Amino acid sequence: MKHILHMTTPAKDWETASPVGNGSMGAMFFGGPVGEKIYLSEETIWSGEKHDSTDPAFRKKIDLLRKMHLEGRDAEIDEKAAELFADSIERIRSFEYAGILAIKSEDGDVTDYSRDLDLDNGILQIKYTKNGVKYMREAFSAYAEEVTAIRLTSSAKTSFTLKYFREYTDRVSFQDNILYIAAHTAYGNHAFSVGVKIVTDGSVIYKDGAVTVKNQSHTVLFISITTQFNFGADHRDVCLDILSEAEDYDEIKDSHIDDYSALFGRSDIRFDHDKALDKLSVGERLQRLKDDPNAVDMGLAELYFAFGKYLMISSSREGTLPANLQGVWAEKLENPWNADYHTNINLQMNYWPAEAADLGECHTALFDYMNDYLLPSGRVTAQKNYKCRGTVTHHLSDIYGFTTPADGLWGIWPMGGAWLAYHMWEHYLYTKDEDFLRETAYEYIRDAALFFMDYLFEDKDGRLVTGPSMSPENEYYIGEGENRKKAYLAFSPAMDTEIISGLLKCYIETEDLLGVSPENKAQAERTLAQLPSLTVGKHGQLMEWREDYDEPEPGHRHISHAFALYPGCGITEQTPELFAAIRKTLERRLSSGGGHTGWSRAWLICLYARLKDGKEAYRHIRELLTRSTLDNLFDTHPPFQIDGNFGGTAGIAETLLQSHEGFISLLPAATEECSGSFTGLKARGNVRVSATFRKGKVLSAEFSSPIPQTIRVKLPDENSAYEIELQEGKSASVKF
Repeated sequence: MKHILHMTTPAKDWETASPVGNGSMGAMFFGGPVGEKIYLSEETIWSGEKHDSTDPAFRKKIDLLRKMHLEGRDAEIDEKAAELFADSIERIRSFEYAGILAIKSEDGDVTDYSRDLDLDNGILQIKYTKNGVKYMREAFSAYAEEVTAIRLTSSAKTSFTLKYFREYTDRVSFQDNILYIAAHTAYGNHAFSVGVKIVTDGSVIYKDGAVTVKNQSHTVLFISITTQFNFGADHRDVCLDILSEAEDYDEIKDSHIDDYSALFGRSDIRFDHDKALDKLSVGERLQRLKDDPNAVDMGLAELYFAFGKYLMISSSREGTLPANLQGVWAEKLENPWNADYHTNINLQMNYWPAEAADLGECHTALFDYMNDYLLPSGRVTAQKNYKCRGTVTHHLSDIYGFTTPADGLWGIWPMGGAWLAYHMWEHYLYTKDEDFLRETAYEYIRDAALFFMDYLFEDKDGRLVTGPSMSPENEYYIGEGENRKKAYLAFSPAMDTEIISGLLKCYIETEDLLGVSPENKAQAERTLAQLPSLTVGKHGQLMEWREDYDEPEPGHRHISHAFALYPGCGITEQTPELFAAIRKTLERRLSSGGGHTGWSRAWLICLYARLKDGKEAYRHIRELLTRSTLDNLFDTHPPFQIDGNFGGTAGIAETLLQSHEGFISLLPAATEECSGSFTGLKARGNVRVSATFRKGKVLSAEFSSPIPQTIRVKLPDENSAYEIELQEGKSASVKF
């Protein structure tokens, strides 16, 4: 059975359209039978520019705020910081769409409509009957060939008109059956090219910017988008060269399916469910869950996981930029939150499922971005702003390598780059590839650690603390009575300590493996020993700040101090007091309305999976589907944000397989009712795992690894672990 994302109506808006993408280029199809709108995008069509946003006086301002903290004047710090940084905290520009390709055909009565996204092969098909004529529109984006391909067929001769729309279009021309558009961005005047090659059995007429294809029954459109950012002044020639190579639709389609399915097919999850539900549209299945609190549809969870893999392969490939807040898709010139790289959880969440779903190649787009953009820019920011070694990134960035504070006081949070370092370390843990660790990851991990070795300062208790920083993007109350007020800035909030302690540990382990710098390793060990401890507060919760403050928004969407539970691994059952405290933290967040954004709900799935609580994990999967999922399975913040899709995908996998505690845990957070199987999920240590299960119990499992090793495997409710010998490249099957 294929994974088909089935819809029975055209999209009502951009957010419910159907996405196709090849990592660098995307298209959103509305699927209208009379008027099709295809929103085009390319990852480097981005306003703004690279510029020096550093502040040579930044360190003096930081030192002044630290002095105020040491003097016990924390209540004055936000106000003073707003004054000090009024002119040095910037904003960035938005990722932009590449335009709309509109296809207009004759009106008529439409029946038998379907809009199906074949997730196994990465193919979109739109079918319907109009005025007795059968139509099919098929589309995909090919990674190797760098084109989006659309085939329009009909059972009788028909006609349609094709036209392109976008602001800041410089010229539209037509020659040799290619519609060519030259355009530029709203800010920065970055030029790009869009080319549409038309191959048809009909006749083609061009007039006033529109192409009419008459008396056709078979037409193929090949779309290429190239940018000045990537190709300089040659972007037009490159666009046309790509289109000149695009000839045989079926050949390109076969190549695309081979390339795409080789990644998608590595892992799979199948839950037992009523197969009759698969005949319903996604919208109908979601509505069924909304209408009936007792309704169950594990098939939707299965589909959600598959769609997450589809989105990752479609928006993040080797040699591309990483997926942004909207993956690789855009609706307009200024998109929500600029569709940028938010590094205080969102960019990282985009890659939470990459290793577990065995899509490590998709992860490399993030590593390239970190090394090529953030590392050099962050070094300049570290040196000029902080007078520190290493590299630093604050809470957001763009394709120009922006690394200084942005937006407001909440932008004075220097942990983004450190959090990203975990992704390189996790890739090593999943692959055990020392060449990757040495050649790709080492420099970034080292520089992220060096920054904090220099940046931390001693507080009155002799602990090394961060600050001014914050707990993203939360506030707390400071002061008493009439003097009580809200504050953002803080010193060593729990998340800072959790991120830095984990970073230093992975850096120390990296040095143990590679032995590059014993001196830096020794300093990292001294720094780690001097960090503050995590603390349990008056409600039994893990304290978010070093003081047990109350907060204006106890149901805040960020649960930043839960970092050490997930995606970190500093809080486990082996730290029982903190394990209990983080559960209390989550309960308090939820009792005050937490989880109200899609990505926040997805994070809760992951957190409860790490707490080994299958009932709560499933409850939040259901809440994600019923409260934060659109009819095309897109996550909604609202509006659409792709991180919720990726976080939910990771959470579903996390309920079935975990490996962060030094052993492989099968079904750590499955419900008693859960039955099905999974294949090809990946565990740390470069181990591929498949299993079958019934009613929350593992029946059998299979393990394989290219590395000969002894693995430890635990089942739910069993304290002892099974030891299983793996031979190089051979599978070991076990029945339980």
